[in-house]
Amino acid sequence: MKKFVIIVAGGSGSRMGTEIPKQFLELCRKPVLMHTIQVFHDFDPESKIIVVLPEDQQLFWKGLCLKHSFSLVHQVVSGGKTRFHSVQNGLSRIDGEGVIFIHDGVRPLVSQETLGRCLETALKSGNAIPVLPVTESLRKLEGEQNISVDRSQYFSVQTPQTFRSDQILEAFKQDFDAAFTDDASVAEKAGFSINMVEGNRENIKITTPTDLIIAEAFLKR
Repeated sequence: MKKFVIIVAGGSGSRMGTEIPKQFLELCRKPVLMHTIQVFHDFDPESKIIVVLPEDQQLFWKGLCLKHSFSLVHQVVSGGKTRFHSVQNGLSRIDGEGVIFIHDGVRPLVSQETLGRCLETALKSGNAIPVLPVTESLRKLEGEQNISVDRSQYFSVQTPQTFRSDQILEAFKQDFDAAFTDDASVAEKAGFSINMVEGNRENIKITTPTDLIIAEAFLKR
């Protein structure tokens, strides 16, 4: 079964407090995005990797690849107005049937075990998303009041969100809806049931300086 990887890397550096987009910040002397690509290459060197980047960031990325002698094969595609449209652009480069992983470019610490669980369940049931149970107490706003809710009913969602190609290509034929928060919500609206698998705690999304420190600690460990 052919494997495709769409890595969406359209972030800015606003929450990082830097002008450099977060996917290009150095993590253990190498840009975050390079670590992310490496994880999928290690999982299956034959995978087709598609990196979705804003058009105005692509020349900078090319320069980083030269600077770091980064030679892992990947295709760069321009991003769209929203994440939904960026994923659509990535899906337009899928050239055959298989399994498609859709992943955040700033999640470089997804484990090989998580990827394996996503692949196995997507092959069996059509899709898979990695999740973790919520460990902190939760409260919900209701008007001007707030109430405690049962955290056992909630899960935090990670990526890669993984789909058989026929399923996700069909789902993304829909028009954009502001209610789409991730790829699973697109598939769900198209009528597909979503399957959850266990993620890994290290698979954090790097969006703040604290996240970068934590990710570096994980990598050095």
